[in-house]
Amino acid sequence: MTPRALGGLVALAVLVGDQAVKLAIVARSEAALDATPIAPFLDLVLRWNRGISFSLFTQDTAAGRATLLAVTLGAIALLGWWLASSRSYLAAGGLGAIIGGALGNALDRLTHGAVVDYLDLHAFGRHFFVFNLADAAINVGVALLIVDLAFSPRGAQRRRREASHGTEQG
Repeated sequence: MTPRALGGLVALAVLVGDQAVKLAIVARSEAALDATPIAPFLDLVLRWNRGISFSLFTQDTAAGRATLLAVTLGAIALLGWWLASSRSYLAAGGLGAIIGGALGNALDRLTHGAVVDYLDLHAFGRHFFVFNLADAAINVGVALLIVDLAFSPRGAQRRRREASHGTEQG
């Protein structure tokens, strides 16, 4: 299996898993709107996020939602181009997770006008944020890209080159 194929499979798995859970959450929430504890620090809720991460840049107009969707689709296209040229399985897996999560949230924005968030993280009486599987996959994907950059042989070569260029100039 090529890194590109792995990334595509990860993207598909994240997208399908994300949408399946969101369908169940929306169906469940029509019957019961109360928060359901699943751990001492995590509740199952339904929140409609009309912005981007952490509800930043909330958009309540059709033009605003279309702009967020267009930016998301542009980012997905760039990530897809990066994935197509990836030679690292770790980077490809990370890119696939990010693409799958972004596609899941974009599909929500297209079908519902907002992203379905349902995991409420809280502790000591404070609620930090509400997120979904797509958001978690995006964060894991970014972490995998950082690990790949930090520990891959290509990343080490790149760091050595940059360090030698820095000492030559200094």
